[in-house]
Amino acid sequence: MRRWYSNIPPPLIMLFAIIVVVTVLTYVLPAGLYARTEINGSLRVVPDSYAEVPSTPVGPFAMFRAFPEGYRLATPVIFICLASALMFSVLERSRTIENAVGRLVYRMGRQRSELLLVLLTFVYGMLGVLVGYENNIATVPIAVVVVLALGGDLILAAGVSLGGMTVAFGLSPINPYTVGIGHEIAGLPLFSGWWLRSILCFGALALTAFYNVRYYRRLQANPESGIGRGLDTTGLALSQPLADYRISGRNWWLLSVFLAGLGVVLFGVFQWGFGINEISAVFLIVMVVCALTSGLSAKELTDAAMRAVAEMAPATFIIGMAATVKVILEQGQIQDTMSYGLAQALDGLPTYASAVGMSIGQSGINLLIPSGSGQALATLPVMIPLGRALDLSPQISILAFQIGDGVTNLFNPSLGGLVAMLGVCRVPFDRWLRFILPLTGLILIWAWAGLLLAVAVGYQ
Repeated sequence: MRRWYSNIPPPLIMLFAIIVVVTVLTYVLPAGLYARTEINGSLRVVPDSYAEVPSTPVGPFAMFRAFPEGYRLATPVIFICLASALMFSVLERSRTIENAVGRLVYRMGRQRSELLLVLLTFVYGMLGVLVGYENNIATVPIAVVVVLALGGDLILAAGVSLGGMTVAFGLSPINPYTVGIGHEIAGLPLFSGWWLRSILCFGALALTAFYNVRYYRRLQANPESGIGRGLDTTGLALSQPLADYRISGRNWWLLSVFLAGLGVVLFGVFQWGFGINEISAVFLIVMVVCALTSGLSAKELTDAAMRAVAEMAPATFIIGMAATVKVILEQGQIQDTMSYGLAQALDGLPTYASAVGMSIGQSGINLLIPSGSGQALATLPVMIPLGRALDLSPQISILAFQIGDGVTNLFNPSLGGLVAMLGVCRVPFDRWLRFILPLTGLILIWAWAGLLLAVAVGYQ
C-alpha cells in the first residue's frame, strides 16, 4: 500500500508547479494595486486605496523570462549559502569539526545525549531569535555532526537545527521583519506586547525539543524505524571511536577563528546593522584565514571547495526558483489582489474566527510570498485597519500575521533558506515533511490557543 508521502514531488517540481499556477492566475484574477507612500525609505500600502488596473497577464515566454530576474533578486541568499559551504569545507577537510565534536560527546557521555539535544534545540532557537534565518546557515553542519555522533540521524539533525531555528525565528518576540515592521505600521512601541509572544516562542521551542527527544528515543529503540534511514552520511559521521579523538593546537586555532567570525556576525547585526551581504563577507574572510593556516595543500583546499559548491548547488537553484514566484506576482499585478481578497473574506466574521482566519489566510499567502518583510509591507497596512473594524487590536492582527507567516515556514517549499539548510543536512523534502508536519500541527494548536487568549484578554 502506497503511503501519502510517497506521492510528494521534489521541491523543484513543486516550485515549478507553483510558478505555472501563479502564471495562470494572472489571467484569472483581476489586476489591482494599492496606492503606496514612502515612509523611512520603505514603500507602504495606503489602506482603503485598492483599485483594479488594466490586466497584465504573464505569457509563457514572460514566465520563463522571469527566471533570470528571480535569480538576480535571490543572489544575496544564494551567495551566503555558497560562502557558508566554502567556510565549512575547510573546517571539515581539516577534521576540526569532527575532532571537536568527538571530544565534546566523549566528555559529556552519551548518557546525557537527550539533555544535549534539548540544549541544542534551544541554542538554535536563540540563534533564530537573535541573528535571523539564512544568516545562521553556517552553524547547521555542527548540529549534523553532533546529532550523528549521539546516534541520531540526518532527520533529527534537521529537527534540532532547522526546527529550533525556524520556530523561534517565526515566533520571535523581537523579529524585526514581521513584528518590527508591523509595530511601525501600526504606530505601536517597538516590540511592545513582548510577554505573550515570548511565551508562545518558548512554548513552541519546548514542543520542538520534546518532539526531537521523542524521535531520538524511537531511533534508539529501533534504528530501522527512523525516517532518515538510508540517507548518505559520508563525511559527516564520526570515523573513529570517541575515546580516540583529540583536539590539536591547529584545530583550536581554526575553531577560534570560526567562533570569532560568529562573534563578529552577532556584533555586526546588533551594532553595525549587518545585512546578508556583510555576513557573507565575514564567512569568506573566515574561510580565507582558515585555509591559509589549515596546513592543507592547494589541491586539498580546491577539492574541498568544489565538493562543497557541488553539494550546495541544488539548494541554490531552488532558491532562485522560489524568487521567481514573486517576480510573476508583481508582473501580473495580482499580489495586492490577493491581500484585498483576504480582507474581503474576513470582513463580517465573528471576532475569534476573524483572528484565526487572518492567520490561516496569511499562511496561504506565505506559500507564494515567503519573505516576511515583503508580506508585512503588503498585507499589514490592510489587515490592521480591518482588524480594528472587527474589534481586534493592532497587536492581535500583528500576532495573527506572525503565526500565519512563521509557523508554516516549517514546510514551505518556497522558502529558499529552508530548502538550502535541508540541503546542508542532506534531507530530501518529502522525508522532512513526514517528520515535521505532526510537529507543525502541534505548534499551530499552541499558537492559535495563544491567539484566542489574546482576543479574550484584549491583548494590546
